[in-house]
Amino acid sequence: MLWSRIISGIVAILVVLTATLLGGWYFTAMFAAIIFLGQKEYFNLVKAAGIFPTVKTTMIVSQLLLIICTINDKLGDAVMPLVGTFICFYLLFQPKPATIADLSASILGLFYTGYLPSYWVRLRASDNTAVSDFPLGSYFSQDYQNILLSAKFANLPQGLTATILTFLCIWGADIGAYIIGKFFGKTPLSGISPKKTVEGAIFGIAASIMIAITGTYYLNWPNFLITGAIFGSLIGIAALLGDLTESMLKRDAGVKDSGQLIPGHGGILDRTDSYIFTAPLVYYFVTLLLPLVEKN
Repeated sequence: MLWSRIISGIVAILVVLTATLLGGWYFTAMFAAIIFLGQKEYFNLVKAAGIFPTVKTTMIVSQLLLIICTINDKLGDAVMPLVGTFICFYLLFQPKPATIADLSASILGLFYTGYLPSYWVRLRASDNTAVSDFPLGSYFSQDYQNILLSAKFANLPQGLTATILTFLCIWGADIGAYIIGKFFGKTPLSGISPKKTVEGAIFGIAASIMIAITGTYYLNWPNFLITGAIFGSLIGIAALLGDLTESMLKRDAGVKDSGQLIPGHGGILDRTDSYIFTAPLVYYFVTLLLPLVEKN
C-alpha cells in the first residue's frame, strides 16, 4: 500500500507539472478530467445519503463553465448564476417533484466541484500574452524554456509561477500535516476527521508558509516576508478546510473513501479536496491584493 501510494503520487505530480508548464488547453483538459471524475464521486456520495440531484446536467454545465473560463476568465462569474438558474428550472419541471435536498445538492455540486476548481484555469491563464506553436495553443513558449534553464523564475509569467508555488504549498502542507500528525499528533482536531490532529494541522500550515516565503523571495514579490506569510497561511488554512469538508461529505454518506481510482490514495476527491477552496483565494490574492502591495 505504501509503495503504491508513493508511485501513484509521483505519477500524479508529473502529470500535474507537465500540464501546468504547457498551460492553455492542456491545463484545461487536465482539470476537465479531474472535475468530471470528482463530480461522479461527489454525486455517488450524495446518492448514498439518499438524495437524488440532477447529475448529467450539472456535469455538462460544469465542463462548459471550464471551457468558457479558458476562453475568457471574466465570463465565468457571469455564467455561474445563469447555469445555476437553469439547473433549478430543470429540477422544478421534472415528472417527479424535486426536494430541497435534491436542489441544494445539485447547486452545491456545481459550486463545489465545478465553479471553484475553474479558478485554477483562470489563475494559470492570468498574465499570459505569449502563445507558442504547440498544438492547442500552449502558453509554454521557447522563451519560457530558456528562462527555466537559466533559473530566472521571476521572469516567468505570474500565472505560471503562482500556480506552481500554490501546488508546492499544498503538497508541503499535506505532507507536513500527515507526517507530524502520524508520529507526533496527540490532540484531535475535529470529530469530522478523527485522524487529524492539532499538531499536524499547525505544522501543515507552517510548512505552507515556509514554502511560500521561500518561493516569493525567488519570484521577487514585493515585501516577500509579509506577502509570503499571508499567501502561505491562506493556502494552508484553505487546504485544511477543503480536506475537512470532503471528510464531512464522506461521513454523512457513511463511506471511508470517495472512490478507489488512485492506488493507495482513494478517489479523486480524496486527493484534490485540498485544492478546491485554495484556487479562488490564490487567484484574487494574485490579481487584486498583490498589485496593491506593489503600488505601495
